[in-house]
Amino acid sequence: MQNTPVGTLYLVSTPIGNLEDITLRALRILKEVDLIAAEDTRQTRRLLTHYHIQTPITSYFEANQQAKAEKLIARLKAGEAIALVSDAGTPTISDPGYPLLRGCIAEEIPIAPIPGASAVLAAASVSGLPLHNFTFEGFLSPKAGKRKRQLTVLASEERTLILFESPHRLPRFLADVLEVMGERDIVVARELTKRFEEIFRGRASEALEKFRCTAPRGEFTILIAGRRRKDDN
Repeated sequence: MQNTPVGTLYLVSTPIGNLEDITLRALRILKEVDLIAAEDTRQTRRLLTHYHIQTPITSYFEANQQAKAEKLIARLKAGEAIALVSDAGTPTISDPGYPLLRGCIAEEIPIAPIPGASAVLAAASVSGLPLHNFTFEGFLSPKAGKRKRQLTVLASEERTLILFESPHRLPRFLADVLEVMGERDIVVARELTKRFEEIFRGRASEALEKFRCTAPRGEFTILIAGRRRKDDN
């Protein structure tokens, strides 16, 4: 009896806002796979409907990712091809997917990255901050004490820092940056590629003043200049 070929897990990057920001390869993969595992099925269905894709979809989010990973791996071992997508951008980057990815690696299941939109790189490219070296830190702790400790460690970092933050925590986050790191050049990118896209460039105190006065809305990617070395002019 011939063994069933193992399927492939595709990590498919999806638009971070503008639905046109998806590659031809990604659209083909989403049409050809047997199943799409999505962080938010409602968000993904909007994308699929826009491109007339009728592939079955299942939920895969933070609360169910461990148990669901086992089921998805079983289907991959049975020969099915599965695409993993997040709400927006590249899967597993501050999004669910790590247990599934590690499980596939352990089972020697083929994994194929399908690159595309990324809020990290989109914000970095227009920031005007040095990018020959940078570090991505994702979301810091929502707890003030732990967040300040994390910022204290990052304060000595000479590379440009890239982080995510939610709108309701943004003013407190900026206040902590100013308190712990002092005045730094900072870029706050909001709603990238969407209708109300906004890119703020200035000093940390200016960013704090702006977003204290204007209620933050949308998704935020923040870049902070690294610590200047003493020998820098």
